[in-house]
Amino acid sequence: MGNLINTVKKFFTNKNTVTIVGVIVGVIVLWVFYNMRLTEAISPKKVPIATREILATQEITKDDIEEVEVNSGLLKKAKIITNRNQLIGYYVNVGTSIPEGGLFYSSQVVEKKELPNSIFDEIPKGYTIYQLKVDINTTFANSIYPGDRIDLYLRTKDDTGKNVYGKFIESIEVLAVRDSAGQNVFDSSSNRTANWLLFAVPSTRENGMLSLYEYLMNIDELSGMEILPVPRNKTYTEDAAETKISSEYLRSLLDARIAFIPDGD
Repeated sequence: MGNLINTVKKFFTNKNTVTIVGVIVGVIVLWVFYNMRLTEAISPKKVPIATREILATQEITKDDIEEVEVNSGLLKKAKIITNRNQLIGYYVNVGTSIPEGGLFYSSQVVEKKELPNSIFDEIPKGYTIYQLKVDINTTFANSIYPGDRIDLYLRTKDDTGKNVYGKFIESIEVLAVRDSAGQNVFDSSSNRTANWLLFAVPSTRENGMLSLYEYLMNIDELSGMEILPVPRNKTYTEDAAETKISSEYLRSLLDARIAFIPDGD
């Protein structure tokens, strides 16, 4: 028994033996690892496909989805959505469509809020969309976000040529921030610059006065007048007050330069 133990000890303490055993173990590990990767690469995986053609801006429902098996290697070469929960309730992006039997690529599927016209579904009765032209400076380096409550200031001159700069509208909510191509600035893409701020403003007249929408649209057309967005702090948004014209002086200044068209004419 002792001779057997000594023989085994000599066998494993021999440098040549250790080298050979190490090589064999290394080969086995490499083979196992390679085999696992190969199996993973060629083994099929279930992914969702479309049961019908889904056009741009249409919602994806559970009835629009079924699953088929595809080669796992395909999933590594393309950004294909593999989880149906990332599809149901989402929408097909503008400028594309999903053919019947087609796979769902991540670039084709967006949330409703990312669709250019989705905000029109949310505006209340008697309101309409007003968009304000902005740039990187007037948005304080893209620091105005959808959902923020901000103030709109009017910059102009009075009849004597004196500068006028004052708050015209207070506590107005930003519905969307769009770039020059009409895309949402703060979605999954980066490095987009704000070119438009969108608001929902009253378009119905009250007490014989022009509506807020009419005032803003006229300001855009009047020479020497400019609307500037002024952001406020988080509390201003959380404790949002009523959206209203805050300066009767500025209102009268505008009334003097705007022709009043009676309702119905």
